[in-house]
Amino acid sequence: MEGSLKRRLRSLNETVRLHGDESQHEQTDSWSNRDLIPLPAHRRTWEWIHYFGYGAYLSISTWQTPNAFLTQGLSVGQSMLVIVVGSLLVLLFSVVIAWCGLKYHVGFTVQNRFSWGLRASYIPLLQRILLNFIWSAVQCWTGGKLAAVCITAIWPSFATMPNFLPKSMPATGYEFVGFIVFWVLSAPFLLIAPEKYKLLFQLTSLYCGLGMLSMMIWALATAKGAGTLWTTGQTIPTTSSWDSSWLIMMGINQMIGNFAAGLTNGSDFSRYSRNWKHYVGGTFLSGVVVGVLVCFCGLVTTSAAQKIYGDIYWNPPDLLMVMMDSGRGSSKSRAGVFFLSFGFALTSMFQNVCGNVIAGGIDLAGLFPNYINIRRGAIITFVAIWVVQPWQLINTASAFINVLSSFAVFLSPIMGIMATDFFLLRHRKIQVSHLYRPYDSSYWFWHGINWRAIPAWLCGWAPTIGGLVVTSNGADNAPRAVYQLFYMAFLIGFFISSIVFYILNKLFPVEGYGKQDEVDVYGAFTTSEAVKLGIVSITDAIEGKEAGEEKNKTQERSVNAD
Repeated sequence: MEGSLKRRLRSLNETVRLHGDESQHEQTDSWSNRDLIPLPAHRRTWEWIHYFGYGAYLSISTWQTPNAFLTQGLSVGQSMLVIVVGSLLVLLFSVVIAWCGLKYHVGFTVQNRFSWGLRASYIPLLQRILLNFIWSAVQCWTGGKLAAVCITAIWPSFATMPNFLPKSMPATGYEFVGFIVFWVLSAPFLLIAPEKYKLLFQLTSLYCGLGMLSMMIWALATAKGAGTLWTTGQTIPTTSSWDSSWLIMMGINQMIGNFAAGLTNGSDFSRYSRNWKHYVGGTFLSGVVVGVLVCFCGLVTTSAAQKIYGDIYWNPPDLLMVMMDSGRGSSKSRAGVFFLSFGFALTSMFQNVCGNVIAGGIDLAGLFPNYINIRRGAIITFVAIWVVQPWQLINTASAFINVLSSFAVFLSPIMGIMATDFFLLRHRKIQVSHLYRPYDSSYWFWHGINWRAIPAWLCGWAPTIGGLVVTSNGADNAPRAVYQLFYMAFLIGFFISSIVFYILNKLFPVEGYGKQDEVDVYGAFTTSEAVKLGIVSITDAIEGKEAGEEKNKTQERSVNAD
C-alpha cells in the first residue's frame, strides 16, 4: 500500500513538473525553466507598436492624471509641465533598467541574481509578486466599471438593479456584476503567449486611441469650446505650506512612482523586443508622445464636459454614464457610449493581463521554476484577484491607491542597485550561465546572498519611509523635512542605494566583474550578437568540439598506423 502511494506521488510529481526541450537548450531545474532562460531569437517578436499596449499609456488612468495636479492647486500649464518632465524621466529609467534584458535577453527575476545573489534575489522578487497581485485586482475592479457601462448601454435597466449584496460589503451589485464580467472576459488572454501579442496590441491601441480622440472632438463640438477648466490658473490656497516648486516636485515624484512597479520589471518585456531600437522607440512614442497627448485629451474633454453638464467628471465611466443619462438617453447616445466603453474596457483587459497578470506569472516562475511557468503563474495571479478582494481595498480606503503608488519608496532603491551593478560595476558584462546554478557560480556569494545589497536597499528607503507613514495616515503635523524627503522619494531612494552599493562593492569587491561566458550556453544570441559580445555560439562550439574530436581520432589512427 505504501509503495503504491509513493509510486502515485512520483507519477503525479512527474506529471506536474515542467519539462524543457533539450534541443532548444531549455534547462528545467530549481533555478531555471523555458521562461527564465535567455529568450532565443525566434521568441523575440515585439516591435515598436507592442510597447503602446504594454506601457498602459493609452488608458483611463493616464487620462485622469492631470486631475491630481490641478486638485493640488497647480495651473494647467504647470500640470502639463509635470506630465512632460515626469514622462521623460520614466523613459530614462525604463531604458536604464531594461537594458540588461535587451542585451542578454533575461528578465527581472534572473537579472537581480547577479546583484543580490541567487537566494537573496527573492527579496525584490516577493515585493514584485505582492504588487502584481494587488495591481491586478485593482485594475480588474476599475475595468469592471467600464464593463458595467457597456451592459447599461445595452440594457438600461441594469443601472437601476436592486443591490443584492449584504450591507456589510462595500460595493453594489451593479459594480460586482461588472467586475465578474470583466474578470471572465479577461481569462482568454491568459492562453496567449507574450511573443504572440502583436495583433492584439495593434487592435487595442488603435481602438482606444480613436475612442479617446472621438470623445474629445465630441465634447469640444457640443460645448463649442474647451470650457473654463482649461484656463484654470494656479489656485494654491494661501494657507498651504507648499509653494508651486514643491508641488511640481511632488507631482514629478508621483508621476514616476505611478510607473515604478512596471519600471522594475522592464527587462521582463524588453527581452521580447527584436532589437533595442524597437524598445526605445516604442517606449518613447507611447510614454512621452502618446502619454502626454492622452493627458491633454483628458484635460480638454473634462473641461468641455464641465461646460456641458455643469460638473467635473475626470473618471471616464462616470462621464460615459452621464452622456447617456444612466441608460435613459436615446438609442443613439447609448450606442456611442457602448462602443467607447467597450474599446476602453478591451484595452484595460489586455493591459492588465500583460502588465500585471503575465508579469506576476514571470515572477512566480522564479519562485518555483520546476513547477511554474509564465502561463501557470499568470493563472495563479489571476485567481488571486479574488483573494485580494479589490472592492474592500478601493471602496473602504480613500488613500489606498496613493499609498500603493508610493510603494516606489521600496522599489526605487532596488532599481538603483540594478542600474549601478550592471552599468558601473560590471560594465554591462555578466556571466549568463552562472545565473542558473548554485555551484561554481560567481553569483552565489555567501550562501546565495550578496550581503552588500541588503544595507544598500535599507539605506535607500530609510529616509523616506516616515513620509510614507504620515501620508498614508493623513497626518499633517509631522516635521516639514519628513514631507520634503517623501516628495523626492524616488530620486532619493534610487541614488542613495546606488551610492551605498557602489561604495560597498569597491570596499569589498566580488568575483566576476567584467566577465562573461565564453560560449552561448543557451543558444540565445544570433550570430551577429555573439560576435558583438565576443562569445562563441553554441552551434560553433559544438561543431568545433566535434571537429577537434575527429582530428584527435585521425591523429590516433595515424600514430597506430606508424
